[in-house]
Amino acid sequence: MPTIAPVSDLRNYGSVLEKVTAGSPVYLTRNGRGAYSIRDMKDEENFQKAEAMIQLLCELNAGIRSAEKEGWISEEDFRSHFKGRGKDR
Repeated sequence: MPTIAPVSDLRNYGSVLEKVTAGSPVYLTRNGRGAYSIRDMKDEENFQKAEAMIQLLCELNAGIRSAEKEGWISEEDFRSHFKGRGKDR
């Protein structure tokens, strides 16, 4: 169950932070509307990983659509394009 508190509760931020646990963020409201959230660092790390995964999947889907539209390249062309790139780093 989410914890919802007004922003004014941050005057005593210690009591607000005590309510934050992994999987249970605290949502802060301003004028009765959601304004901010405070979440545990584990939740933040998971959120960032999920964002990165979504971005990767979007890029992969864009590549697949491009290949279906413009045609796929051969495995030899792929290998020759990337051959030697790892040695430069």
